[in-house]
Amino acid sequence: MKINTRLDGRKENELRPIIIKPDYTKYAEGSVLICCGDTKVICTASVENKVPDWLLDEKKNPKHGWITAEYGMLPRSTGHRRLRETATIQGRTQEIQRLIGRSLRSAVNLYSLAKNTIWIDCDVIQADGGTRTASITGAFVALIFALRKMYDKGDIKEFPVKEFLAAISVGIVNHKPVLDLNYYEDKDAEVDMNVVMLGSDKLIEVQGTAEGKTYSRQQLNIMLDLAGQGIRSHIESQKKVLGNNLAG
Repeated sequence: MKINTRLDGRKENELRPIIIKPDYTKYAEGSVLICCGDTKVICTASVENKVPDWLLDEKKNPKHGWITAEYGMLPRSTGHRRLRETATIQGRTQEIQRLIGRSLRSAVNLYSLAKNTIWIDCDVIQADGGTRTASITGAFVALIFALRKMYDKGDIKEFPVKEFLAAISVGIVNHKPVLDLNYYEDKDAEVDMNVVMLGSDKLIEVQGTAEGKTYSRQQLNIMLDLAGQGIRSHIESQKKVLGNNLAG
């Protein structure tokens, strides 16, 4: 396949530079700043020694632990000031929160969390496309830091994560499948897709939408191959921070 360059100079199969800064905030059990190009997200993991009421059995004992996520974009994370989401959370925000939460839960043995809930907060401080996938990739690292502290303190008896997890965007822009879309590519893409995957190449979620044009099975396969390449690269970046052993 001929490799063409994009507006920002990248090749079709090239990621934006990724930086993961650990222990970015003082108080959370796990925290990172993740930068994917010009997209920057603070991800924190906070431990709460209780579970939602709906996870309690008839004797008020927790069935298993829980992981949930909140996501938000700061008012000036984009080119124009956004209104803060306070009383009403937008549908897009709710959808992204659910995506982050279920993606992380897919990699964790919730029974090993016992009676604990881990709150994941992803705050976008600068957006240039791919905020939800950057949030998942960064949140996984913050989650592992929090779980390590719980494990070392004896709050959990076994480490509940066996595989790395990351996410990336792919799409079709100017009729070409491309990896890791920035904002300008995302807004004009013929196809916009987000992929969440484990280190074993097992897929957790694929969100793919055609914007006015259809796409073929061959194009889908190319995009999934690009996503796999990008996710494996992101996992290598995670390993530079966490090491190869998730339990530490």
